[in-house]
Amino acid sequence: MKSLDVKVWGVRKRDTKTPSYGVRWYVAGNVFSETFRTKALAEHYRAKLMRAMREGEEFDTESGLPGSMEQQKATLSWYDFALKYLAMKWPHAAPNTRDAINESLTSVTVALLDERPGRPSDDVIRKALRNWAFVLPGPDHREVPDEARNTLHWVAKASRPLADLAEPATARAVLDSLKLKLDGTAAAAETVRRKRRTLVNAANYAVDLGEFRENPISAVRWQKPKVSNQVDPRVVANPEQARNLLAAVSYVGGYRRARGRRLVGLFAAMYFGGLRPAEAVGLAETDLVLPKTGWGSALLHRTRPSAGKQWTDSGETHDDRGLKNRPSEDVRRVPIPPQLVAAFREHLDTFGTADDGRLFFTEKGAVVPSSTYYRVWQEARVLALPPAAAASPLASRPYDLRHSALSTWLNAGVDPTEVAERAGNSVEVLLTRYAKCLDGRQEVANRRIEDLLREYE
Repeated sequence: MKSLDVKVWGVRKRDTKTPSYGVRWYVAGNVFSETFRTKALAEHYRAKLMRAMREGEEFDTESGLPGSMEQQKATLSWYDFALKYLAMKWPHAAPNTRDAINESLTSVTVALLDERPGRPSDDVIRKALRNWAFVLPGPDHREVPDEARNTLHWVAKASRPLADLAEPATARAVLDSLKLKLDGTAAAAETVRRKRRTLVNAANYAVDLGEFRENPISAVRWQKPKVSNQVDPRVVANPEQARNLLAAVSYVGGYRRARGRRLVGLFAAMYFGGLRPAEAVGLAETDLVLPKTGWGSALLHRTRPSAGKQWTDSGETHDDRGLKNRPSEDVRRVPIPPQLVAAFREHLDTFGTADDGRLFFTEKGAVVPSSTYYRVWQEARVLALPPAAAASPLASRPYDLRHSALSTWLNAGVDPTEVAERAGNSVEVLLTRYAKCLDGRQEVANRRIEDLLREYE
């Protein structure tokens, strides 16, 4: 039944633990209300009601809404929406971001499946989603194995409506599912936060498409796992340990095969220059100034992060892009100490460069895979460190050489602004991440407190 007997009251703030704002109106004596997280959203909704009332629209006495605002339950399934979201994000996303989006959409899709006859195993479903559904070009534009195609057909039928995410209990259940790995154990906090970010971003896109009035995920009171952004001081190698590790790298694989010798300069760039692994892998001879004595410099403008053929536009396993978190044309000049100059010169004298001028390459001239230098590093740790240290977190990853470099510079008293500039970080991020790695601060503070107390003795 329709009616023109409508009255809309003003926005009212609700005194709850989390502030919210309500809009109330009545139609033919029946009172209706909607609650919003912000006043702006509430005012916007009230304005639409007022506009419909002024334009003489009839309001439904059951839903309380004019025809222009009556929302039909979304028929779009989560799976179909996820494919739309992926198509929107893919062209502008970096390869590793594409991988992360794929992983997140897979987890949420599995959590939003109904129990229907013929359900494949979770492992088969995940493989079909990871390898075929959420990789562009999608399954409609590629040859897909029969098992995967049948699985995706079942998923399309079993996927719950996108609108179900508006139910707080459903949204919470999906979020809780992100906390567990396939074996039922707890997932890493950073993994959970990354997947939640993708889900929140996808829900924002659904708002843009008009599927929701506001983001249903943001409205759920859910405890995010805590992630430490600080570097563990146990991973930081001192200069003597770092020199021993770099020496041990040269012995990996023997002299003739030179598997380790090819990578000594790569690891030296991370320790002496503070370079990220992807920055070191992308170094070319033309980027370097290598004098016979004294300090040299490296002009960084290119990174070669490991990704995967399915994630890169080129179909190569490594992406080819600019510096991290910077415009593609940006550069960063890094002074390099005599030790690193000598390591680079020795590397060039022994191995030369790849066809495109890169310093570090495999025996066949390819980009050095992260799996290769990671294996070499693990072998070098066993050679260089005592058993107890090798079993500890000390320099357990190649990236820890960069942590060791930045910690060493800060402890040497180098101005944090200069360290941040060389490292390609902001000063705020630098000091936050390395706060626990700065030695001697407690002793200095203790002496100052002690001196002050002595004045009053």
